[in-house]
Amino acid sequence: MIAATIGRKFLAQYNQQRGSDISAKEFFETVYFPLFYGHPKYMQWIGNSPFVQMKKGQKPHLLTQVERVEKLGNLSQKIDSGEIDASTAIGYPASESEKFATTSGQVTNLSLPVDEDTAYASWIGSGMGIGIGGITVLFDHPLILSTIFEGWYHYRDDLNDLAYTDTPGNKINGWNAHWLTHAFSNAFRTDDPRWEFPPPFEAGKEGEGLTVKRLHWLKILLVISKKLSGTNLTGYFYHYDKTNKTFGFIPVNLPQIRRAPELYVKLFGEYAYQRDSAPIEALYGSAKSFQRVCEMGAIGVAALEPKGLRDLIPSGRGEVKSFKYDAANRENQLTFNTYVTWLLAMLNNDEFWDEAGRAANLLLQYETATKRKTDLSTVRINQVEDVLSATSKRQFMNAMVPIMQSAEVKILAELEMFVEKTHKLPNDNFPYFHALTRLRYAKQSREGTSSDNTPDLFPNN
Repeated sequence: MIAATIGRKFLAQYNQQRGSDISAKEFFETVYFPLFYGHPKYMQWIGNSPFVQMKKGQKPHLLTQVERVEKLGNLSQKIDSGEIDASTAIGYPASESEKFATTSGQVTNLSLPVDEDTAYASWIGSGMGIGIGGITVLFDHPLILSTIFEGWYHYRDDLNDLAYTDTPGNKINGWNAHWLTHAFSNAFRTDDPRWEFPPPFEAGKEGEGLTVKRLHWLKILLVISKKLSGTNLTGYFYHYDKTNKTFGFIPVNLPQIRRAPELYVKLFGEYAYQRDSAPIEALYGSAKSFQRVCEMGAIGVAALEPKGLRDLIPSGRGEVKSFKYDAANRENQLTFNTYVTWLLAMLNNDEFWDEAGRAANLLLQYETATKRKTDLSTVRINQVEDVLSATSKRQFMNAMVPIMQSAEVKILAELEMFVEKTHKLPNDNFPYFHALTRLRYAKQSREGTSSDNTPDLFPNN
């Protein structure tokens, strides 16, 4: 049903841009059908539709042009006769006998009229789907729709290119994701749209030939967020296959999605991010599958949680793990960087970077205040460990008491400020700030950093 709405919106802007007034049926017959079904390789496969219902001996790639037009006529005849179901209107329920089967999606108890225009518009809208992490999303933003439409012609060119005989058909949603990511990137050239855009195909499962590469969901949303700066979108998320799944309308907070990568650049430099963008973007959002992300009800900075970080964040239940920083290990450094930038993004306050760094230094100074190899130094190390392993704000405050009682005068005032600021933190923020402090402590203890001051990486805040 939403596909029809998307189709109508696209057609309205298509007509406005061209000064035309063609109907959804006219667009389908003159533009959509020739592109999607007028060649040996289809661009889209709609189960049970007239285009995939073959007579004995028929196969899509062997159909004559007369047979293709005949199938278009079959679709038109069904729609004209009022035979509206999932095979003739995309996103609508299956036929009455299969209405509640797993192949039926978006079933409603409301009696919604479906006319000819709606049926054809649903096909147009369905071609606008963006394949993200095994799920398809429809956005109604005009620039997204017009950009996807332009990409249709390039997919058809690749399917018809004899140099790519194994090019996979029926992958329009996956193709749309690649094309949108390319067209919204800094590398895109209007005078040469295919510049630095190799066909996005790879070997599929054994016996399946080529398929369209699956893009990480963050890569797609990041490039959209940069193109549509400051914009929030609401997408319709679904998955149509042998079993259909509908996730519904989900808000996508694009400024939040950009927050963690922007902090990465600010902390570690543009070059470092660009050099390692692939593994960095693979880490962000790796804690959950994209289906689980959709089930969160909104997609923002929380969805970018890196895998493994949750074990380092106090939850009030069980022990928290420690992070072992290794400056010689590139993967370890990338993990550290993504962890701290995501925590900062969740805290939504750049000042916490310096606060956590100063707190880590204070704890290190307290540990090393005595250079004698006595039981006193061991006691202090254990006291600091009690602070770092606290799983709640109350445990943290209790663990700080013996440190405050034993600390040297020169760091006592700063320790008091650290305790006071931590105490005033909202309960929701304490776990993130405490995890950030522990991570900074892990790095600074390995580097031997225990000076009185931490470099201010956010001087303007």
